[in-house]
Amino acid sequence: MDHQDSTVNPMSRRARGVQFWQVARRACQLAAAVDISFFFLFHILESPILAWINVGSVAIYAGAYYALQRRLNRLAISLIWFEVIVHSALGTILIGWGSGFHYYLLMFIPALCVSSMRRFAILSLVVVLWGYYIALDILMWFIDPVQPVSSGALLGVHLFNLSIVFAMFSYLSFFYMNMVVSAQRKLRKLATVDSLTGLFNRRHGSDMAEKEIARFQRAGHPVAFLLFDVDHFKLINDRYGHEMGDKILCEIGRLIPAQLRTQDIVARWGGEEFLVILPDTGIESALASAERVRKAFRSYKWTSATGESVEVTISAGVSELGQNDDMASVVSRADQALYRGKAGGRNRVEQ
Repeated sequence: MDHQDSTVNPMSRRARGVQFWQVARRACQLAAAVDISFFFLFHILESPILAWINVGSVAIYAGAYYALQRRLNRLAISLIWFEVIVHSALGTILIGWGSGFHYYLLMFIPALCVSSMRRFAILSLVVVLWGYYIALDILMWFIDPVQPVSSGALLGVHLFNLSIVFAMFSYLSFFYMNMVVSAQRKLRKLATVDSLTGLFNRRHGSDMAEKEIARFQRAGHPVAFLLFDVDHFKLINDRYGHEMGDKILCEIGRLIPAQLRTQDIVARWGGEEFLVILPDTGIESALASAERVRKAFRSYKWTSATGESVEVTISAGVSELGQNDDMASVVSRADQALYRGKAGGRNRVEQ
């Protein structure tokens, strides 16, 4: 019988990329809404040049959103970079450094860090961004604003820009935190759960078994082990195809736990082999539990993809943990009992 090999893979670059582009679409919508607000704000401040610049910005963000919807991601990112770089420079040059338009350049740093780009590309773009930011700062040392506004209006624009950037930084931070938490959940699930059946995998089943054995050694609570194996599984695969075999294994993920208590532990031990750990259970109760599972398999209406009835049975070996047992010995006894059941005609429970 084959033993299952569980491999843990980190969240793929593709998965991170999908999430990043979802956030990019949302960022386009939010940025366009901000620019619409700016359009009315600068009309009130009697700065029509800046007001109409924001009309152009809304059009660029609409184009970037359309490109993202069509998966033209490079075009979309180019449009977003162009808009932010040009808009930040124009806003700063027209009404001054104190307007806070340069803050929007800083938004690229967290956005780059949560993107799916390679590290070298991210570092290169951050260096270019830093150079541009410094150059814009130095430029404003030597020139006066082209279209200055009153000090009160400048303060209002500054606070508005600061608030928007603060909100966007917070949004990106929460997105990154959720992405990390989601990745950790997926990794934990991959580390403990068999993807086909939804049961614990062999590695986690072994860990749970060792914990129950340690509890038995401390407190003497009885622990029983059941080892199940689907009868003639290879013949079923050969006759009905591997889809039928996978269907049986998937249904096992529901059938076995349904006959047991919530505290009982079920793990996929090998290809078609399953280990059940029954805490606080003696041998007689364990035999009764194994028999319930066997009868559930026998009575279940299995059908192939063509609607043909398929006979599926399961055999079980049962053992109870003893004082001198470790995990290897108690599982070995259950395995020997299982093979006795196979030799005795299958569709049996043996101890």
